Amino acid sequence: MPEDREALIPGPWAHRSVSAAGTRFHVAEAGEGPLVLLLHGFPQFWWAWRHQLPVLARAGYRAVAVDLRGYGASDKPPRGYDLITLAGDTAGLIRALGEARATIVGHGVGGLVGWTAARYFPGAVRRLAVLSMPHPLRLRSAVLGRGTALAHLAGAQVPVLPERRLLADGAARVGGLLRAWSAPGWPDPETEQTFRDAFSVPGTAHCSLEYLRWLVRSQARPDGHRYMLRMSGALTQPVLHLHGGLDPLLPPAAARGSGRYARGPYRWEPVEGAGHFPHEERPERVAALLLDWLHEDGS
Repeated sequence: MPEDREALIPGPWAHRSVSAAGTRFHVAEAGEGPLVLLLHGFPQFWWAWRHQLPVLARAGYRAVAVDLRGYGASDKPPRGYDLITLAGDTAGLIRALGEARATIVGHGVGGLVGWTAARYFPGAVRRLAVLSMPHPLRLRSAVLGRGTALAHLAGAQVPVLPERRLLADGAARVGGLLRAWSAPGWPDPETEQTFRDAFSVPGTAHCSLEYLRWLVRSQARPDGHRYMLRMSGALTQPVLHLHGGLDPLLPPAAARGSGRYARGPYRWEPVEGAGHFPHEERPERVAALLLDWLHEDGS
């Protein structure tokens, strides 16, 4: 679609559409080998992984960065922004890409999807790397004690107004959030403008906020209760947990303790000098940590 072109940024990767779970997803793909599926966070899109895609490809992996449901050039259906459906999207994408299993690397909301997919679809998730996001059960208690994160989630619950605020003045608020949640010096003007342009794709602002609305509103509903019960079980996959040492949205202390939900090998790695977007702010460090961890199993 013409309005999706903002997401189709050229580079050392191939763009294509993949149908999974009844939804059309846009992916950017590079390399051959074991599948590594990259899930972005808010307020970003697949391009957030532009630094890691070629590095993973050169190291012998098939790196695939996806626009999550409601973002970028992927479909924007009216429903399906709960973590269970999103985890189903992820498992479906792995199958649609011709693989039985994959390593998932998720940032922010994409990290929540990764935690969920590893628990709900353990056979599809070989390994899990999470950036800047506690385990869902840890997140609940962490947010209650953090003014910035609590304000962000609470502000998304009002109808219509949050979408308008995000889109006003050419999505200027998207740039403001990127700056506020990162360490000083990021993003540069061109990077900021790219994310603002992508968020201006019709439907993206509303869909992105639906993720946050489900996170809050489900807490008092049966579906949310069932989700938390399911997530209380321990993961069996190896987990790498990366977190920016200067993250103002969810400081490292908010994520520590997530390892109690991992029965398999769990590795905590702070990314010093980075805020909420370590894969953007310190891309070389994040790539080195990812490759070192991936090579642990001989892949």
